Amino acid sequence: MENQKLTERSSSSARRSLKRKLEEDLQDDRKVSPSLSSEDGHQDLEREVRTQVEILESSFSSSESDRASSKRAIHVLSEFAKNEEIVNVIVDCGAVPALVQHLQAPPHVNEGEGSHMPYEHEVEKGSAFTLGLLAIKPEHQQLIVDAGALPHLVNLLKRHRDAQNSRAVNGVIRRAADAVTNLAHENSSIKTRVRVEGGIPPLVELLEFVDSKVQRAAAGSLRTLAFKNDENKNQIVECSALPTLILMLRSEDTAIHYEAVGVIGNLVHSSPNIKKEVLLAGALQPVIGLLSSSCSESQREAALLLGQFAATDSDCKIHIVQRGAVPPLIEMLQSPDAQLREMSAFALGRLAQDTHNQAGIAHCGGIIPLLKLLDSKNGSLQHNAAFALYGLADNEDNVADLIKVGGVQKLQDGEFIVQPTRDCVAKTLKRLEEKIHGRILGHLLYLMRIGEKVIQRRVALALAHLCAPDDQKIIFIDNSGLELLLELFDSTNLKHKRDGSAALCKLANKASSLSQVDAAPPSPVPQVYLGEQYVNNSTLSDVTFLVEGKRFYAHRICLLASSDAFRAMFDGGYRERDAKDIEIPNIRWDVFELMMRYIYTGSVDVNLDVAQDLLRAADQYLLEGLKRLCEYAIAQDISVESVSLMFELSEAFNALTLRNACILFILEKFDQLSVMPWYSHLIQRVLPETRSYFVRALTRAIQADMRV
Repeated sequence: MENQKLTERSSSSARRSLKRKLEEDLQDDRKVSPSLSSEDGHQDLEREVRTQVEILESSFSSSESDRASSKRAIHVLSEFAKNEEIVNVIVDCGAVPALVQHLQAPPHVNEGEGSHMPYEHEVEKGSAFTLGLLAIKPEHQQLIVDAGALPHLVNLLKRHRDAQNSRAVNGVIRRAADAVTNLAHENSSIKTRVRVEGGIPPLVELLEFVDSKVQRAAAGSLRTLAFKNDENKNQIVECSALPTLILMLRSEDTAIHYEAVGVIGNLVHSSPNIKKEVLLAGALQPVIGLLSSSCSESQREAALLLGQFAATDSDCKIHIVQRGAVPPLIEMLQSPDAQLREMSAFALGRLAQDTHNQAGIAHCGGIIPLLKLLDSKNGSLQHNAAFALYGLADNEDNVADLIKVGGVQKLQDGEFIVQPTRDCVAKTLKRLEEKIHGRILGHLLYLMRIGEKVIQRRVALALAHLCAPDDQKIIFIDNSGLELLLELFDSTNLKHKRDGSAALCKLANKASSLSQVDAAPPSPVPQVYLGEQYVNNSTLSDVTFLVEGKRFYAHRICLLASSDAFRAMFDGGYRERDAKDIEIPNIRWDVFELMMRYIYTGSVDVNLDVAQDLLRAADQYLLEGLKRLCEYAIAQDISVESVSLMFELSEAFNALTLRNACILFILEKFDQLSVMPWYSHLIQRVLPETRSYFVRALTRAIQADMRV
């Protein structure tokens, strides 16, 4: 991310430099560029450009007329070059060699002539400016360098040494520096050529030039040359640029301190030794001061640079905070400028990785604006905010603050653009989860008891996801956290209901409760069974059932051992006690046969086709094991369309396992169910049973743990 932002910074700097030059020069006399919209227009333009090139090629002399012709021709070409559509035409017509030639003063015509040159500095200035415009297109950079422009441009950077300071001298130096900037922009080989040609020392010297525009141009050029070029960085530092650059950071001229902080930023990028030198030279405080600059670009560069400083060591992180960087950085988080928000989040993220800074950032109000940035559609901004929150979550004193402002819900609900951000958020939630115990848990329980209702709910929601299973009873039963979650279903806000559903699902999973997906059928009740061979077998049969007009042979001893219903039938005062044939009027043959098979073997395969009828029979004859098998089979088939009927079925036959499965299904499938017109009615029906379910589940989980 840092490399990407530095690349973007270097690119945008060059564009701003060009824009500045264009705006200044457009204040001079202007010429309307010919249109390229027609073939005739293109030919006219080409003829005009070739004419000006021929003038340049024939007028390289010190005579006043030739110098005047050169100046006019260069001016025409520079006006054309301001139109990017015409740049290629200018290059194709051979303008580059002619312009490069005019970067140097021609020899005097007469040896005895005085040192004065007509239009001194102005022709060279125009050539440098025009070549700089042509170099805006990367495909022309190498052509200009190969034509020999760099040595001449470097000489122009030194022109003040042999001439009195004047507007003309200042102008040619500035245009030469700008041309170097545009030629070297994102071109590593040309950056190296500039150094080889000796361009860095004069640029460093120009940082102290009396003209502020020259200072800016020199700094802009050094900024480009330092980007991702270690040899250039080292030479800039060796030329003692740092003291001057740091002084420039304190300039009231926003353009100067913007360029200076940019140079320093590129110098320290991926260069830990230079970073140390910059800090030792006293850059930290003026960089922090730029956070309050009226120039948003300087603020952004300063925030990025502080983030780079903060990567050095823990002491530097602490010093940055101690010197007052946090309040302006937090204020920048709320800026309408997205890049400013991104860089301030980047800096705070680096600072927040030190334990001494975490509580301070939170205390200064950093949590809420960082959480808001998670909604950004900018992936880098979103990631920087997430990384800062990850750091803040490491401090125990911040946990309650994060939770009570809804931080956990924000982290859980966020739509994160890149995988590293999703990973960072997951680690943040895990970090919070590991801290929910002891003093922190006590603080959260206190907030859940006495806080405003919105805070109580946020705490209950967060604890449902983060607390340890051993703490669930004390949180949700003893301290009424369960009621806070259930109250969300009375809200008209759909998100409140969704949050409540998700929290209760998490609680149920932690308590290892039965669910419709992973619930297993019960093991057979430990008892002796007659076996499969005696099912509907007349051998030793002492009772016969009449089912749908057909006889079904059975054995009283087996039936008596199976359930209280049969014991009452044969041992009580019912007429079936002495009857040999007992009619079964309300059960189909296939259902009755399955029920008897279960009684004789302790197990049976329950198909969905007969599951509901078999459940009804099992409930009638008090066969709890068979009931649970039926409930399990039915639970596998719960759907959005059928859950309401399944819940009614569970109530009709007191099918607790099926009821629990329906409750969990309703909670888990909130999004699909909430759009149904009958959802609100369903929720109100299941809420009392939901409460009972969780009271039993959370209490049972603790009791089971105590037995272990």
